[in-house]
Amino acid sequence: MADALTDLLATRDWLLADGATGTNLFNMGLSSGEPPEFWNVDQPDNIRKLYRGAVEAGSDIFLTNTFGGNASRLKLHNAQGRVRELNRIGVELGREIADASGRKVVVAGSVGPTGEIFEPMGTLTHSSAVEMFHEQMEGMKEGGVDVLWIETISAPEEYKAAAEAAKLAGLPWCGTMSFDTAGRTMMGVTSAALAELVEKLPNPPIAFGANCGVGASDLMRTVLGFASTGTERPVIAKGNAGIPKYHDGHIHYDGTPELMAEYAVLARDAGVRIIGGCCGTMPEHLRAMRNALESRPRGPHPTLDLISEKLGGFSSTSDGTGDDANAPRRERRGGRRG
Repeated sequence: MADALTDLLATRDWLLADGATGTNLFNMGLSSGEPPEFWNVDQPDNIRKLYRGAVEAGSDIFLTNTFGGNASRLKLHNAQGRVRELNRIGVELGREIADASGRKVVVAGSVGPTGEIFEPMGTLTHSSAVEMFHEQMEGMKEGGVDVLWIETISAPEEYKAAAEAAKLAGLPWCGTMSFDTAGRTMMGVTSAALAELVEKLPNPPIAFGANCGVGASDLMRTVLGFASTGTERPVIAKGNAGIPKYHDGHIHYDGTPELMAEYAVLARDAGVRIIGGCCGTMPEHLRAMRNALESRPRGPHPTLDLISEKLGGFSSTSDGTGDDANAPRRERRGGRRG
């Protein structure tokens, strides 16, 4: 069955996704430790503003404010009984903004990790993870979501569980992992391993890729890893706007709109079909990215040297596969999804 994202991909060489959720909401007054999903009910105008900011900046796809909307995460705030409500309303607000935009805009239901660790290292079982994800996705389905957007995953077991839940919900999906540990996810997955994993799933995603991580340079190196496998599945790149730095009591990302414009063009030239930003990416970054993608001619497939020249050096000497031991090095700094 046709879906809105597949239809849009069939008409365009690239699509612009959105930017940060957390960074934008913190700028609107969200308190540290406060579940952003509560704002779907308590501050709906701010969530409309979040979505509208992406659409007006040129995004073809935006993610809903539902990243932590699973029972495991909401239980930390005694809200595990509100999963379907918070996800449904988060999507309904997005549907309202997309439908009023006057063009085709895809509402993507953000599904983040459970926050738990799988057996045998932890206590999370496959069946309980599927159940948690499925409950969240059914709420999104009730809200009229176009596509599920599973993101910031580290463990292959969790990626598989989310994929199974998407099948149960009867919804199309995309899925990204966060490669934030010397070119691998926290659980050791490489870019090549993810590209292999998605093709073995009974219901593979429309598109797959990387989000968050350390910075735009590292994310682009991961993208080259996907490309080197010869995958024909659309690739997603949602890199952070630079590196997080702490000053004046808050986290600030040092990536300028100009840097993110360079990143967007490099991603396009590497064959990425869906290009967006993650932590620190604001509407002004998205506008610069859209303008660069529309105005700058396509260039050659980027090399590691070109990426480091345009975006800065890498945070580690290796991408996790051992194929780029001579890559420039930069001190690694931590990041978080936002």
